[in-house]
Amino acid sequence: MPRNAASARDTVTRLLASRALGPAGRLAEIVVADALLVTSELVTNAFRHGGGLTGFTAELTDEGLLLAVADASPEVPVASPHPPRTAHVGGYGWPLVCRLAERVSITFHPGGKRIVALIALP
Repeated sequence: MPRNAASARDTVTRLLASRALGPAGRLAEIVVADALLVTSELVTNAFRHGGGLTGFTAELTDEGLLLAVADASPEVPVASPHPPRTAHVGGYGWPLVCRLAERVSITFHPGGKRIVALIALP
């Protein structure tokens, strides 16, 4: 299990590098960047807001990269509403995850939740 978001990104980077796609035999940089951003957000939020990371898997499927991140909190992620024209740090990660992922689901279990995100790979 990753110790932090950087370790999770390393895992995903190695996994994506094993998949030869695109004209140069690798994924487009934007696809990799999106996958790494979703990974970072989910893992960071598990540590920061979810009571700790309790599970992490990343696998390639026919549909794309399937990430599963579990934490110790039963709370559903939310976007922090910010009044217009105010400077505010945070609250943008969950909307980014939802926008970049093809599908996102949350399941609850005793002691927390599991978020699964599918990032489509061309």
